[in-house]
Amino acid sequence: MSIAENIDLVKANLPAQVQLIAVSKTKPIEMLVEAYRHGQRAFGENKVQELVGKFEALPKDIEWHFIGHMQTNKVKYIAPFIHLIHGVDSFKLLKTINTEAKKIDRIIPCLLQFHIAEEETKFGFSLAEVEEMLKSDEFKLLDHVKISGVMGMATYTDDENQIHKEFACLKTYFDQLKLGYFANKTEFKEISMGMSGDYLIAIEEGSTMVRIGSTIFGERNYNSET
Repeated sequence: MSIAENIDLVKANLPAQVQLIAVSKTKPIEMLVEAYRHGQRAFGENKVQELVGKFEALPKDIEWHFIGHMQTNKVKYIAPFIHLIHGVDSFKLLKTINTEAKKIDRIIPCLLQFHIAEEETKFGFSLAEVEEMLKSDEFKLLDHVKISGVMGMATYTDDENQIHKEFACLKTYFDQLKLGYFANKTEFKEISMGMSGDYLIAIEEGSTMVRIGSTIFGERNYNSET
């Protein structure tokens, strides 16, 4: 099946309020162009150098989402154009994003990444860490970032009950933060959860953004990752 047909199949499963982020990491420009020509405008990348190259090569009405673990020394390269940073997993990173955004007079939307999986290899805050950060005077001084919601990755497992539980946990965190810290912030509305293998479960548990790669573009080319 073509990339266009794959996008249509995925979108047929998405409620109107759920946005599709086409995860294009490791994929060649030609594949992104095919998706773009079919109307896809939101793409996700996890390597800064690759993202910058694709940004320079492709139309400027694309929404670029950074979905991987971000190194603080790389923020400056994507700050001028990034649409949303999904994986803010430390206060240090958030402060760096604010610093780089201030230099260019931008306000950069960010999602707070929570560690909801059993796997230790995944990054993310705990709820206690986020609440401590949000209560701090230092956080209140950050005026060039906008917290738009939360993000998380479930354990890589065939146990659907566990996946349901982990995504439900992230939705609970979102609800608690909305009530306690962002009640008057209309921009705090996104729950980025769900990938090719579990996005239908994520939608059931309240996802507003799904990050779909292999179902659209085929399996990842691991040989091209560095």
